[in-house]
Amino acid sequence: MRVVSGSAKGRPLKAVPGMGTRPTTDKVKEAIFSMIGPYFDGGTVLDLFAGTGGLAIEALSRGMERAVLVDMDPKSIETIRANLKATKMEGQAEVYRNDAVRALKALEKRGLVLDAVFLDPPYRMKNGDELMLLMQDKHMLRQGAVIVLEHESGYEYPAEFGSFTCIRHAVYGETAVSIYRYEEHTADSPDDGPRAGGQDERNE
Repeated sequence: MRVVSGSAKGRPLKAVPGMGTRPTTDKVKEAIFSMIGPYFDGGTVLDLFAGTGGLAIEALSRGMERAVLVDMDPKSIETIRANLKATKMEGQAEVYRNDAVRALKALEKRGLVLDAVFLDPPYRMKNGDELMLLMQDKHMLRQGAVIVLEHESGYEYPAEFGSFTCIRHAVYGETAVSIYRYEEHTADSPDDGPRAGGQDERNE
């Protein structure tokens, strides 16, 4: 694995020891960022099942200003810290060992507002939409925020729920990527989340 593009392009990333994690391949990572970016002008990103930290590091490399990385596995936390150090991005990132729901509650108390979120839970967990709705209820998402949900290709999440609309859907073997945009429908809400071109169709 490596950083695909941006300021840390080409830097190798360590994998988490053992078989407990399923890192996003460089091919899928490149496809994800071509759909949501590919580059950013600042913003804060949350990687809630961070694994190696590869997605958040890629986002920082491509212009995101801050990243929060969360994982339950001590080996993942160790790997994330090593990868942040290797890419010289420790100063832009916060790393926490916690489960997803408790982490969201803790981050809400700090008033964290997110421009992008990566959700890549274990395939046995089918609660990506519940976590997104929790972030909505806690007012943690900026208008126009992008949520990248990786899941088993045989499982489908709703195209629309809450204030979320699926704007892209792609399948890469056993992995599916569903990209949602958060749009709270109020008359005076500014739309200042990250924008990307060519995202107005849901591609199967």
